Amino acid sequence: QVQFVESGGGLVQPGGSLRLSCVVTGVTLRDYGIGWFRQAPGKEREVVSCINRGGDSTYYADSVKGRFTISRDTTMSTVDLQMNSLKPEDTARYYCASRPKYAYVCSGYSKDYNNWGQGTQVTVSS
Repeated sequence: QVQFVESGGGLVQPGGSLRLSCVVTGVTLRDYGIGWFRQAPGKEREVVSCINRGGDSTYYADSVKGRFTISRDTTMSTVDLQMNSLKPEDTARYYCASRPKYAYVCSGYSKDYNNWGQGTQVTVSS
């Protein structure tokens, strides 16, 4: 069973940075593609970024390209999301999620992920 421990959220001023961390437990991280999603109040959950099972391909939503970077450390079993130049519209609860075991490619659709973390809140406000 894939389980996640997300951390790193908080309150930050516009233009600031945060680094979210998703510790993946119970499984071998190399067997799973991992995505970061976010959901703001009253809005649908949307993909932020994902990294494929091989760790050699990533995807970013247009709204975060050039500002966010996803990375993976298989020895620590973590998938991090470095968020720079944060904007108020980045305010949301951020979740990490896994694709089915051995699914190789990344996906920008939440329906393609079958295990989810509890999320960590990111608030960007002055």
